[in-house]
Amino acid sequence: MSDPYAEPMDLLPDLGSLRLLTNVARLGSIGAAGREAGISQQSASERLRAIEHQVGLVLVQRSSTGSTLTSAGRLLVEWSRLLLQQADEVETALHTLREERSRELHVYASMTTAEYLLPRWLVRLRRGRDTVASLHATNTATVVDAVRRGEADVGFIEGPADLAGLSARVVGHDTLVLVAEPDDPWARRRRPLTPQQLTGRRLTSREKGSGTRQVVEDAFRAAGVGAPASEVELTATAAVLAAVRAGGPPAFVSDRAARVEVESGRLAQVATTGLELRRDFTAVWVGGAHPPAGPVRDLLAIARSLN
Repeated sequence: MSDPYAEPMDLLPDLGSLRLLTNVARLGSIGAAGREAGISQQSASERLRAIEHQVGLVLVQRSSTGSTLTSAGRLLVEWSRLLLQQADEVETALHTLREERSRELHVYASMTTAEYLLPRWLVRLRRGRDTVASLHATNTATVVDAVRRGEADVGFIEGPADLAGLSARVVGHDTLVLVAEPDDPWARRRRPLTPQQLTGRRLTSREKGSGTRQVVEDAFRAAGVGAPASEVELTATAAVLAAVRAGGPPAFVSDRAARVEVESGRLAQVATTGLELRRDFTAVWVGGAHPPAGPVRDLLAIARSLN
């Protein structure tokens, strides 16, 4: 008596096996069908025997002069014809979709990368291929969400984030520095500020979800003290720098962003000690360990070469 709760046996061969059987019928030879599939005659013969074992039927009549299908084999080929035709149409549509996407690149990036690095990377990308790229600048948390939802082909983040289900690759580094308006009392200090001294004053900060803010908070936590409170929170590095130039409290920003401001004398860099403020620029995407072939992979190669 059969077991009513037993798992049903999967009798339907995969599409590749059905194509192989169809080609045996068309070409009259297992070897010729194997060559069309890009496999050896031995591999083709083993695959056909596996199909026969799977369906529980003899499908191919083998002889020294060639191979023909049995009546069961001919029926299976006929029943599979529409299925294979539809599979061909889907495969063609997917190729078309991939070709369209290969000319479009949707990039999400957190603010420092978007403002100071990506424009140069995208210009170089355009020189090498016919790619139309769109760039959305936002904070790290939103970048990761956009990649997970499929809105971004690739994202670039600057701080720690939950990357479960995503692949990632470090493409560069920078360090956060503290900047102040030149007349600020901290700008005139000779000795570096400790974490404990820094916590006694409110700062100009990036918003929650920002990689910059997360790096700062983690650095103070590692130093055993709470991060300074925010007097004002802004969503762009340029806005933070403008606020400090206008007399707002000091702020932690990327050394890349601060360099021109400090060299021009519009801002002063304030020395600190006891804080680990180095961070990674990380590319994130959905898929395997290697970036998707095409513009995503090309952009990451450019990022690593120029950063």
